[in-house]
Amino acid sequence: MPTPNIDDDLRTMLPRLRRFALWLARDAHAADDLVQSTIERALSRWKTRREEHSLRAWLFSILYRLFLDGKRRASRYALLIGSLAEEEPTWPSAERVAVAHSMLAAFAALPPEQRSLLIWVSVEGLSYQEVADILDVPIGTVMSRLSRARRALRQLGEGDPQSPSLRLLK
Repeated sequence: MPTPNIDDDLRTMLPRLRRFALWLARDAHAADDLVQSTIERALSRWKTRREEHSLRAWLFSILYRLFLDGKRRASRYALLIGSLAEEEPTWPSAERVAVAHSMLAAFAALPPEQRSLLIWVSVEGLSYQEVADILDVPIGTVMSRLSRARRALRQLGEGDPQSPSLRLLK
């Protein structure tokens, strides 16, 4: 059974978790479900938590993994159901340029992975090492992904969405 201190710690994290879930799910009800599932999983696995990791990074990691699991599960069901499942709307590039005049709209146009990195580092103030622990990747990978996310956001904000240039290796 959680102690009152744990309850207080989790309660203080609820607004941050909900904000992050809203950016991922883009739906208030789905975000609430995601936060509830995160708290439920955190409480059920509290004993397995490593004390050296911060609670914030651990909860964001749980939430992000639940979101990814839900997306994978949804894509499997979509394959089974076929055309009955609703797909997320895609924007033609002309509309994308028009919407990019607003930085918030540009931020919403970023892929969930890039939005997650920008939220964790810029909004939530997590260190690169904490984000690397969440994603279970090296810190250099986090730094390069964050650089690409910032570049993409800058390009969208300027109304210049470009596909990434690829290097050919010989």
